[in-house]
Parts: sequence; structure tokens; C-alpha cells
Amino acid sequence: MQFVGVAWFGDDASFQGFVDKYSLTFPQISDDPGDVFERFNVPQQPAMAVIDRTGAVTVSLGAVEDDALDAALTKAVAS
Repeated sequence: MQFVGVAWFGDDASFQGFVDKYSLTFPQISDDPGDVFERFNVPQQPAMAVIDRTGAVTVSLGAVEDDALDAALTKAVAS
């Protein structure tokens, strides 16, 4: 399982500030053109896209609570 954070809009300093503030250790990419968001039909931030082993994508809009994250990951791993 791999996690990747994707930032949509903002300058490099804000992007790095967010990564530093939350001590994020998984890979982060900047997607200023919105290509990644478009590919997975994500219209806004915050959002979460989970891609399972079959390539099926499940998108959750808004902040995701811990239990919803656990359920989405469990479902993705089981597929």
C-alpha cells in the first residue's frame, strides 16, 4: 500500500509549510495544473482518492475521519 499527498493550488512555500507543519513523511507532489485531480474526478480539496488493486477509484470529498479512512483502506486491500 502506498500513500501520496497531492497539493492542488498554492505556491511552493505554502506547500512545503504544510508538509513541515504536519510532519508528513509520505511522498508529496504539487499538482498546480490539476492533472491528478482531473484524472480521478476530484473537484475540490480536501478529498481522498483510494485506488484499489483492480484500479477502481473511490473518492471521498471533505475531511475524512479516522474510521472512514480505516474502512476505505480495509475495503481497498480486500479487493
